[in-house]
Amino acid sequence: MSQSNTSDKKVAMVTGALGGIGTAICDKLVAKGYHVIATLSNDDPERTKKWCDDNGFDQNNFEFLAVDLSDHETAMAAIQKTLDKYDNVYALINSAGITRDSSFKKMSYTQWKQVIDTNLTSLYTIVHPVFSKMLQQKTGRIVNISSINGLRGQYGQTNYSAAKAGIIGFTKALAYEGAPSSITANVVAPGYTHTPMVETVPEHIMDKIKETIPMNRLASANEIAAACMYLISDEAIFVTGETISVNGGQYMS
Repeated sequence: MSQSNTSDKKVAMVTGALGGIGTAICDKLVAKGYHVIATLSNDDPERTKKWCDDNGFDQNNFEFLAVDLSDHETAMAAIQKTLDKYDNVYALINSAGITRDSSFKKMSYTQWKQVIDTNLTSLYTIVHPVFSKMLQQKTGRIVNISSINGLRGQYGQTNYSAAKAGIIGFTKALAYEGAPSSITANVVAPGYTHTPMVETVPEHIMDKIKETIPMNRLASANEIAAACMYLISDEAIFVTGETISVNGGQYMS
């Protein structure tokens, strides 16, 4: 018996679930009554328990799926096995991402490949089985997290900007294929957001970044999550192939 037969909850999968933005997304999904399949890079019950405790989450609202996205065949099989437990998977939100910043002149191939593989190539591994299930369901919502730097580029981030720009192109093409089956595919492109990853930026650099943002602050993870929740809501049924920028006006400056 599939798990969805014992529950009326909609099911959503979130990649990068334990990150700053991923946590905010999970918080909003659970508040809306979703059961969340939360992916993480390796099986770590202590980490997931601490994450639930720190955020006031009931572990029963989650299924944790450990997938090493660098191992395509094994990861894809694990994702498929998990999806088979559920009658329907309503939404997929991809928020997993890493940075390996360096000027291109000094960037190693390893730095390039790690970012492209984790941020872009992994979309095939994750989205392919979920999209196939959504085609069978004839419904579904896919939201991919890009970045302002995928729209405009950023010094020291040729790898990251390339991957995040690729996410936008991928999503637009997927939107065409999903539309006849009532599957929407959209992008949220955050500006600089208060997350552990961004907090590693030196303070003097962060001050300069804030000066380029008309609202003179970073986004909160909740503000990014809210855009994702709109795109999977009933009100967004006619929105597909779009990129919603949440950057405090930084792209204008």
